[in-house]
Amino acid sequence: MSNSFPHQPILPGAPIGVFGSGQLGRMMALAARAMGYRVHTYSPDRDSPTGQVADREVVAKYEDEDALADFVRHVNVVTFEFENVPSIVAEVALKAGVPVRPNGSVLHIAQHRSREKSFLAAAGLPVTPFALVASLPQLEEALTHIGLPAILKTASFGYDGKGQVRIEKVSQTADAWSALSGQPAVLEAFVNFQKELSVVAARGVEHQFAHFGVMENSHRHHILDLTVSPAHIPLAVVNEAVDLARTVLEKLDVVGVLCVEFFWAQDGRLLINELAPRPHNSGHLTIEATLTSQFEQQVRAICGLPLGSTEFVRPAAMANLLGDLWQEGEPDWAAALAIPGVKLHLYGKQSARKGRKMGHLTALAPTVEEAAAAVIAARRALVRESAMAEER
Repeated sequence: MSNSFPHQPILPGAPIGVFGSGQLGRMMALAARAMGYRVHTYSPDRDSPTGQVADREVVAKYEDEDALADFVRHVNVVTFEFENVPSIVAEVALKAGVPVRPNGSVLHIAQHRSREKSFLAAAGLPVTPFALVASLPQLEEALTHIGLPAILKTASFGYDGKGQVRIEKVSQTADAWSALSGQPAVLEAFVNFQKELSVVAARGVEHQFAHFGVMENSHRHHILDLTVSPAHIPLAVVNEAVDLARTVLEKLDVVGVLCVEFFWAQDGRLLINELAPRPHNSGHLTIEATLTSQFEQQVRAICGLPLGSTEFVRPAAMANLLGDLWQEGEPDWAAALAIPGVKLHLYGKQSARKGRKMGHLTALAPTVEEAAAAVIAARRALVRESAMAEER
């Protein structure tokens, strides 16, 4: 089904439809409302992070075609705040004549690892060596080609380390397959990397391209922990990463924001790890650090407006706040905010759980090192001494 629409801008005052209602939708809604747009959000959740700041919150299942049809009738454009939305959503919107940005084919590719890896490889883009597996015998055969160690990942619905198992020895193969409950999976070669990097970029309806440079990311327990920008990498690597991101957006015909996550391998190669066709956790620092945030950029792109300047005001760092921080009670917000330059963002989630992203801290400073030190110190100031001792 065609997703081709006249390139007439959708102007402030118009309603934007957002499928999904988490923190990404919340921050995009705040940016959209600052520009004068109205925001409608649709998800199965009530009093959601996005719903708390949207003009209209629709609570219904993604498979409810009647509710979907009614929702899209009230908006001028549809976008997504996460990629694991059923394809029926895009189909219903297009049938109603409402543009879907990014288009449904982008979601179809990005929400399934095997399709994503296969698309990137077919496009000649650098990816980690991989094999598609749908049975234990296929996994055993794939390991003879991929080698050990290797990472087995579910083909769909995996994020923040969920749905993946590391295989160190052949004897672990059966247990690894069992751990994924026999779901279709992707086996990837383990990459000995120097750094994990990401490029958040945007593409407009007239094929304009803008990027936020290269972010440097640190993970803890497979969840993004700290992002700094600009990344401490050679200029040649920066240019290569940006060029690869541009190619990805062009090959996918993206309209909107997309993040390309990379491994910078020890041998100097840049390998694409994952795609996220939406604003990304590593881009949160752009709210304070750049003239146009990734969320405003998403609004500009999907509404057919000129893309904004991505110039950085100062070096920046962002630290995630997970539900673990609430284990000793309400965090000490005053102590964290006493550190100069630190900004707090909370997502309005109703309960704190271990590993759940509840908010983030951002700091700007003359250097990346100073910005990182500020957010790390602020996060430590949130918790009691007993919790900090356990963390260490």
